[in-house]
Amino acid sequence: MNVLLGITGSIAAYKAADIANTLTKEGHSVKTIMTKGGAAFITPLTLQTLTKQPVYTDVFCEDDPSAVQHISLAQWADVVVIAPASADIIAKIAAGIGDDMLSTTMLAAWKKPRIVCPAMNTDMYENPVTQRNLKTLAELGFTFVEPKADMLACGVVGKGALANIPDILDAVRAAGLGAGEQA
Repeated sequence: MNVLLGITGSIAAYKAADIANTLTKEGHSVKTIMTKGGAAFITPLTLQTLTKQPVYTDVFCEDDPSAVQHISLAQWADVVVIAPASADIIAKIAAGIGDDMLSTTMLAAWKKPRIVCPAMNTDMYENPVTQRNLKTLAELGFTFVEPKADMLACGVVGKGALANIPDILDAVRAAGLGAGEQA
């Protein structure tokens, strides 16, 4: 299965390394797109080393003149998962904004199984705007792996922590099987 993993600006970004590593060890091909915020929490080199694939960070960095990267990545993927998904990327996708590599690729990947794994402060998660954006994505066919209640980086206990990695992996595997891929 070809898995496109999006990583956004959340303290939980380091957990994406476990997702990428596990899927790669299972024999799946994993390519990663990182937002600037995601790359501030975990380096692209970490993901490149674990997946043996390039990491994409800039929509205007076109290394292959025969392809437009955000289109070719969307076409390549069997499943797209964003873990962690910040409130920012959720809002961009819900509004159809494509102003970075991840949001632009998501616009092109609308026919693929798409999994969003929110991770943010409880107040941000419960904000009516974020909830409206999540509802919009659900109406557009996105799947969610809900955040859990836990001690958050800000010291608050509440819902907003990235879901457990095994739950995210199960959702990716199920989406791949639903897309007709062998897991």
